[in-house]
Amino acid sequence: MKHPTKRPAPYRHGSKEKAENFFLTGMTQAMTSLADQAHPAGPITIYYAFKQADTEKTDGTSSTGWETFLEAVHRSGLQLSGTWPMRTERAGRSIGNGTNALASSIVLVCRKRPADAPSTSRREFIRELNGVLPEALDEMTRGTDPGNAGVPPASASTGGQDARVPRSPIAPVDLSQAIIGPGMAVFSKYAAVLEADGTPMSVRTALQLINRFLAEDDFDADTQFCLHWFEQHGWTESVFGEADVLARSKSTSVDAMKEAGVLQSGSGKVRLLKWAEYPTDWDPRTDTRTPVWEALHQLIRALKQGGESASGALLAALGGKAEAVRQLAYRLYTLCERLGQAEDARAYNELITSWTGIETAASIGPKSGQTDLFGDNL
Repeated sequence: MKHPTKRPAPYRHGSKEKAENFFLTGMTQAMTSLADQAHPAGPITIYYAFKQADTEKTDGTSSTGWETFLEAVHRSGLQLSGTWPMRTERAGRSIGNGTNALASSIVLVCRKRPADAPSTSRREFIRELNGVLPEALDEMTRGTDPGNAGVPPASASTGGQDARVPRSPIAPVDLSQAIIGPGMAVFSKYAAVLEADGTPMSVRTALQLINRFLAEDDFDADTQFCLHWFEQHGWTESVFGEADVLARSKSTSVDAMKEAGVLQSGSGKVRLLKWAEYPTDWDPRTDTRTPVWEALHQLIRALKQGGESASGALLAALGGKAEAVRQLAYRLYTLCERLGQAEDARAYNELITSWTGIETAASIGPKSGQTDLFGDNL
């Protein structure tokens, strides 16, 4: 079903809180009616339009309207079993230029929750998330291996069906929405998830716990410095002293990272290098210090300047760093989106959406008789 989910205007209800309560009450009634009339043998699909302008940047989880809608779905007795992001809005439409237009849309797959569904504790809920989300996140970012049974990357559940279908990785732009599916599938199968004081956990808290899995990456010290510096300063320069303190806390140094080629330092100032500033003759096979940050931005440079074949040649030479590079691209896309840096976000998104082609190029390698990216005759 396609259901109208436009939130009421606060001025019509006296306050934002009263408007949200009106929306929650009305939507809960609508979802309850839907659940009561649905046939238990078939799933219920609901179309939701997600708007960037509603996003609260304090925790990066989701829009308040989205949270309220999910709360209504949960209260109605429906169990969420999948979320499927859809690209429905043209980026270049005139009313969207320079504004927070619709980011994308989501199709929710639901079933009626059993009347005797149990409750569980916050601790048990987190334990289940720890067991479900790492595998789900891996499937989403890798794509489903046709040789292994698994859940389709953008789905939380297939109801136990075998999904031996090769799929492309979920684009970073959709990942934070797609991960809601498997997480909320755990949350909504219970009548309630109880906090330590016995009160039911809110959907907002559940979403915060679910979204933590998008930020739990483990990178080398240089990359950790670059991540924190980028979040604070982006590509702009700042004082050396601040960079020195941060570098020491990460067990690295500004001079070492300058030598590694990820930043510029001089005259008491430090700034990170953009992908276009990285050298075109870089050879990871002879580089003695290669942070994941450097490898990622070199891959972006190669992709933009030489396409998937050039980027694939670098990927092949990186060896064991490939997976960390891919995860860093997702992490930086999420960060850039939160900071409103659309151009930078696009570069990371393009790398991920091209990842399958890059891996193919890496596995094939240059044709016999040609000179490869690093000048060796093959």
